[in-house]
Amino acid sequence: MSAEYFQQARRLEPELLRFMQDIIRILSPSSGEGAVVQRIAEEMRALDFDEVTIDPMGNVIGRVGDGPFAIALDGHVDVVDVGDPEQWTRPPYSGDVEDGLLFGRGASDQKGGVASAVYAAALLKRSGLPPGVSVYVTGTVQEEDCDGLCWQYLVKEVGLKPALVLLTEPTSLGIYRGQRGRMEMEVSTSGVSCHGSAPERGDNAIYKMAAIIADIESLNEQLEPRAPLGKGSVTISEIRSVSPSLCAVADGCTIHLDRRLTVGETEASSVAEIEALPSVKAAGATVTVLDYAVPSHTGLSYPTRKYYPSWQMSEDDPALDAAQTAFRDTFGEEPATGFWTFSTNGVATAGMHGIPSFGFGPGHEHFAHAPNEQTEVEHLVRATAFYAAFIDEFARTQGERES
Repeated sequence: MSAEYFQQARRLEPELLRFMQDIIRILSPSSGEGAVVQRIAEEMRALDFDEVTIDPMGNVIGRVGDGPFAIALDGHVDVVDVGDPEQWTRPPYSGDVEDGLLFGRGASDQKGGVASAVYAAALLKRSGLPPGVSVYVTGTVQEEDCDGLCWQYLVKEVGLKPALVLLTEPTSLGIYRGQRGRMEMEVSTSGVSCHGSAPERGDNAIYKMAAIIADIESLNEQLEPRAPLGKGSVTISEIRSVSPSLCAVADGCTIHLDRRLTVGETEASSVAEIEALPSVKAAGATVTVLDYAVPSHTGLSYPTRKYYPSWQMSEDDPALDAAQTAFRDTFGEEPATGFWTFSTNGVATAGMHGIPSFGFGPGHEHFAHAPNEQTEVEHLVRATAFYAAFIDEFARTQGERES
């Protein structure tokens, strides 16, 4: 049956590509996804989904089937800004196709996964869903600003807690089973301002921060890799200061830390690590884990802490067995496997809520947030086929285990 899904997905290619071009051409920054959410809902209805809703946060949720065994195909619909437009060789929202490549912001990260998931669910409904199964396709919001926030809301407020989540972030058509976590912290120093003509009268907060910056650079080099996710990291992504004027000694300085978390690293351990630095102690600096409370495109604010735990699926999980079988049967070759370098909504589905999760998506991680973002049209077709084949295979094998 898996090979048949590939043939059916191939026949859907013109419609799939048209839909993908449509959603690429709709600007959808975090907290500004309303138009693309409506377009996705429109496509779901045209494809005869059994139910299409937009929740109060603004996530679009499409369902086919009504069985008790629920599987979700998740993809976020927001994108980052284009950056310097001069670095793009064609308009960033063109949706142009050339030599089998589709170009535009979101092509890999990650509207391709959303488009393929929508068409996979439609394909399954047309060919006949496995008995007892419901398939949810979630087009989620605000991921680029706050990964996993949408799934915190879906689980806690909407009550959607499927048996498994397949994340459609780009994997170059490999099967990914986890990622490092991340968190955002600030370190702040304080001083005493005075006139810049006589700096010795004051206490410069920036100078206090200089030693902290050096210690954090050294800390990053000392972090140990831990299997299977590799090495955690910490980097300074922003520095700012305050003073009465540009002719005065700074009485405040703050740095923003991007901390990536490997196995066993937590919010508490990471904060303690920074607080233990000799320079932080000497400066009397404060370490703060940040919060996120930005309204979604519907105006709803759902505050959360900017701590996103690492997660991984066991190599012998039945879902991964089914995924590898579905890939072999569909494409006649062995799948590549791995882990994401960046973060995904899995921080909430698997990391916070314990929902088994893994990833498979069209496009490539290295095009995420980069100029000239692109994906192969063939990837869209293959992802559509894989999603359908996996759900069929996983539902069948689950049924055999329970019988």
